[in-house]
Amino acid sequence: MPLDETLSSILEGAAEDAPEMNFDVLTPEEFRVINGDYSEGGGENVETIEDLNLLDSDGGDMSIRIYRPEGSPSKSPAAIFFHGGGWVVGNINSHDGQCRGLANSSGMVIIAVDYRKAPEHPFPVPPEDCYSALSQIVENADDYGIDPERLAVIGDSAGANLATVVCQMARDRNGPNIKYQTLFYGCFDIDTYGWPSHKESSDPILPMDMMRWFYRHYVGSENFIEEPYASPLRSDDLSGLPPAQVITAELDPLRDEGEAYAKALNEAGVETHYECISSLPHAFLVFFEFVPAAREAMEAACVRLAENI
Repeated sequence: MPLDETLSSILEGAAEDAPEMNFDVLTPEEFRVINGDYSEGGGENVETIEDLNLLDSDGGDMSIRIYRPEGSPSKSPAAIFFHGGGWVVGNINSHDGQCRGLANSSGMVIIAVDYRKAPEHPFPVPPEDCYSALSQIVENADDYGIDPERLAVIGDSAGANLATVVCQMARDRNGPNIKYQTLFYGCFDIDTYGWPSHKESSDPILPMDMMRWFYRHYVGSENFIEEPYASPLRSDDLSGLPPAQVITAELDPLRDEGEAYAKALNEAGVETHYECISSLPHAFLVFFEFVPAAREAMEAACVRLAENI
């Protein structure tokens, strides 16, 4: 199907002012400036927002942001959110609007984690930071007003990769109990050529040269492609992971690996809901306030999350 008409109009307008990006020479610093904090300062109102610091996996400071929706109980179910951006760009400001929407639509506390990024901190630093955040959030659950027995993870794009990898880590390390995982248009196999949707896609948000650029900065070497904490679809054992919902987008180059990951989870005995959202590209959550189809997809996923937590 063609690109959603509302989103197409938005992207056409944005393209007029967008700089050209040559990923053969573009540096991470340049891309971060271009990317910016594109949703900072907007978004829906929530009851409270609190910025705190935890320790990253090397003992340094790592920021988290806690979103509490109106009417949430003092011991609320919660979801830890890991943002996308190819493990290179993005932060808790860039995804602020999405986290507000997720909190309001789910009725749950959302805790966003500002893990360290590649290439300064390549694999395995980002997933280790995210696991460190999970452990500390559970330890401090009473202080944060959340129920550690009703804890989920959410991620979009690279953040979906990190969210499900954190689930693998928690299983492998006898770590905290995660009740549910919500994975939006994730990267589950760091292979730049292997899936038909990689070749078929004309996604305006995630072109193939951008994908390769992200992979190069994150893993650096093909030696890491087979690592299950980098490419979770390549894990020999997906059993014992939390129930999941895997949401892909029809026009996204990552669509096929998302569908394959959902199938692999189900085959491993992990109850998994899979849905492909028609007419939308990668990163559609960015546009949920303006594109009805994106909002509908987000709200449906949040209802499913709340029902399973």
